[in-house]
This record gives sequence, structure tokens and C-alpha cells, in this order.
Amino acid sequence: MSVKKVAVIGAGVSGLGAIKICLEEGLQPMCFEKKNDIGGLWIYEEMPEVGNPGVYKSLTSNTSKEMTAFSDYPFPDHYPNYIHNTKMMEYLRMYASHFGLMKHIQFQSKVCNVRKHPDFSSSGQWEVVVEANRKQKTYIFDGVMICSGHYNKKNLPLQDFSGIQRFQGRYLHSWEYKHPDSFVGKRVLVIGIGNSGADVAGEISRVAEQVFLSTRRGAWIWNRVWDNGNPMDATLFTRYNRVIQKFCPKFLINSWTENKLNSRFNHANYGLQATHRILDYKTVFSDDLPNHIITGRVLMKTNVKEFTETSAIFEDGTEESIDAVIFATGYNFSFPFLDDDSGILDSQHSMFKLVFPVQLEKPTLAFIGILQPAGAIIPTSELQSRWVVHVFKGLKKLPSESDMLADINRRKRMAKQFVKNPRDVRQVRYIDYMDEIACELGVKPNLLSLLLWDIKLAIEIFYGPCTPYQYRLQGPGKWAGARTAILTQRDRILKPLRTRMLQHSEAASSGLFWSKSVCAIILFCVFMLTITLM
Repeated sequence: MSVKKVAVIGAGVSGLGAIKICLEEGLQPMCFEKKNDIGGLWIYEEMPEVGNPGVYKSLTSNTSKEMTAFSDYPFPDHYPNYIHNTKMMEYLRMYASHFGLMKHIQFQSKVCNVRKHPDFSSSGQWEVVVEANRKQKTYIFDGVMICSGHYNKKNLPLQDFSGIQRFQGRYLHSWEYKHPDSFVGKRVLVIGIGNSGADVAGEISRVAEQVFLSTRRGAWIWNRVWDNGNPMDATLFTRYNRVIQKFCPKFLINSWTENKLNSRFNHANYGLQATHRILDYKTVFSDDLPNHIITGRVLMKTNVKEFTETSAIFEDGTEESIDAVIFATGYNFSFPFLDDDSGILDSQHSMFKLVFPVQLEKPTLAFIGILQPAGAIIPTSELQSRWVVHVFKGLKKLPSESDMLADINRRKRMAKQFVKNPRDVRQVRYIDYMDEIACELGVKPNLLSLLLWDIKLAIEIFYGPCTPYQYRLQGPGKWAGARTAILTQRDRILKPLRTRMLQHSEAASSGLFWSKSVCAIILFCVFMLTITLM
């Protein structure tokens, strides 16, 4: 099967990676973006068009730059470890310019319909109907990569809140929130304690008379800054930690992590005690929420029972007068350009590796970046695109339908350990999922081989952060700069922090370095031997 032309739907972070990978592999991508700029959700618009979600003005990434970067294009070393949306847009523009992506994007082009070509069973081609300048045009493509994301339809469950229609104040979804200016001196209720809910409640509390944060099941709150001031994900997302987790019983990991988070602040005392264990449901990132609670700016409340004209009555019987309500209740998947009878969606649950619909006769359509990794989306979706393009070209083949269905059922069984939530069926463990896709593509780093010929690199890969550059060391798409990027990643973490240089004892630093190195080599050899013998 020879694929020449590929439609890429959306020019957000997933779409940009898809365009670049297509070009890298000699394909002809054409990207359709309904907005007039790249960046997708990362574009800040004071007054976005109706139906277009976007970030609020203060939004900063929850994943650090080394874990978030494209696999062959690290962030500039002076960029902060956690990226504000303006810096993210700068990075995306640099990436697009460096790889010449802009000329392959048609802006203000809305995809209206994606349907099988009449001879799809033999050709695998697709008809893509696009509207631009109020005119529709039909294109024929050999492959389609859907990169429109999963934040494109707000979940606003008004039916679950009795009396909301008679509430006389203002209510809105968190995707409409931009900044706190319109809430000065107000009494504001935020419903939902995901990342957006915690951020919005905290930010508004600086100017509001009072903010109430309502949650049904509570939450475990993570901090971006971890031990020794290092980025949380760069510290915890390592292959060493993943091996420990596989050998360690789940209840011990739950206990250790919960105790660790409670040592910062006791969640029960702060009204945040979750009804679930930490590994059973998604967690929340918020550096500031505990500070706002302890100063009384944010008051935690139970779920809302009903609304009156001017107040909210909670399930614990308390009532608070409020002026505005913000529903931080998440998003639903929506692909209005796909026909319901096409056999593509199948309730969006039966996709091999959360990418390929199993029901298609030809694997020429793929979903990129619609999963929810416990980590960064850019490297995850980029690796998906690398695999997809090789499948499109016929260089990699998918398993039989029965084997793909068996894999899907395995994933569903694993998902049952999490709290049931229809919007969280695509949550995956970052390293595990990246390695899964890397194995399909043939780019998972070979630690045993590295141990023989490059022990310094092997140690950093095993004990250091599992950064995207690891998947560019070997196999298709190998990047000559991957080794250097891995060995200098800690320098890029420290660079933006050291703006005030201090004098350190070189002798002490050198001794500590060699002590750590010897211990690391010993532990690494022990683990490699253990893995080999298993």
C-alpha cells in the first residue's frame, strides 16, 4: 500500500507533529485548521469565536519542558521548566519554522465531513469535505490523521443541578473563563476540582469576596515542585521508578504516595480528602490551592444539591449566597465530521492502542492525541504519528483483528481498576504507553545493549527522566542529537533556575558526584541482571 497524500485535521500540538512526521517520511501532508493560527488550545484569545475553546490568560503547563518537548527539538535551555502559554506558543512557532510546516497548513478551513471513498475497500482512500471562504471543496486522500484533540466539546451537565435555570446570577463553563477581572468583589462558586477547577478557583479568590469550591469525591493534590526543588514529572517518571512500581504491591504505592502528599498538607483537614485511592483516579496539579484554603480565600464545599435564585444549597445542608457559578466539569469527545454509520467511532472505545479503529478494512485513518496520558501529550502524540505514518506506508503492519480486539479487551480490564468515569476511558500510564507504541515502531531503547557500549547513557536513561529523546536513539527516525539531548537534559532543567550564581565547594561537589555515580552503576547492574533473569 503506497500512501502519498495525507489529511491532517487540526494544527495544534498533535497536528504539528503529524505534519512534521509525514514530511520526514516523504509523504504529502495537507493540514486543515479552522482557526487562523497554529497552537490549538494553547492560543490565548480574549474573545474566541463561539465553539472554540482556549486557554485562560495565566495558564501554565503541568508537565515540565524536558518531558514535554518534541523528541528531536528540545526547548531552549533558558526557558522555565514549566511553560506559560505564551512561551509554549513561541516554542510551537519555532518548531513550525524550523521544519517548514506552515506552508502545509490551510487556515480558516473547517473540515465538514470525512467519509470513505466509494472504492475504499480496495484503495483505502477518503473523501474530505472542507469549507473555506464559505465554499466547500472535496479532497481525496490516501490517509487521514485526526488531530483535533478531545477538548472540543464542553461538558455542561446542567440537568444534574436542580434549580440552575432559575438562578439569577451568571454561570459559565471553565473554557469560557479568561481572567478574574469580571469577578472582583463577587461570591463565586466553582464546581469541579480538576486542574482547571483548582486553577480558576485559586486565581479568582485573589479578587473575589469569597470563592467556594465544590467537589463530589475530593482530590489528591500534586505540586509541580518535587524533592530538592526538581520538576515533579522529571523526578518521578523514570524507568527505575517504573521497575520499582511493577515489583511493589499497589497498596504500598498508594500508601507511600498519599503519605507523601499529606506531609505537605493533610488533605482531610483541608476538606480535600478523596473517596478513592490515589492510583484509582486522576490527580490534580495545584501549587496554590492549599495556600488559598488556609487563608480562607477558598472554602471547600460538598456537591451542590440545588440552586435557588441567589444561592446554592449543598448536600451537607449548608447554603451560601453566590453571584456566579463556573462549571469546571470537563469535556466530551466530539468528531462532528465523522459519519455515525461509518463504523469508525464505535463509541470511541474500540481502537487499537487508542489510535486505529479496528473495524476499518484498511488502516488508513488514525486518531492522534485523543488519549489522556499521565504525562505530556506532545511526545505521546508525536510517537503515535511516527507509528501511524509507517503503517500508512506499509512499513509496519497491524496485528490481526482478533489480536487487536484482545489487546483492546486487555486495556479495558486494566481500566476497571480506576474509578468509573466515561470521560477517563483513555487514561494511560506515560512510560508504559510510550514503550508500547515504541515497540510497535521498533524505537524502544535497548538498555542491555547500551549497558555494553555506552554505560553513561544507559545510566541516565534508566535513572534519569524518561524524556522523549530516548525514542530517537535507534530505529526509524533515529536522530543524531538524541544522545547529547539526554546527557544534557539536567543542565537544561537547572539553567533557568540559576539566574543568581552562588559559589559551591568544587571538592565536595566532585566527591558527591563520584559517590552517586558508583552507587548508580551498582544498582543499575543489579536491576539489569534481575530483569534479564526474569
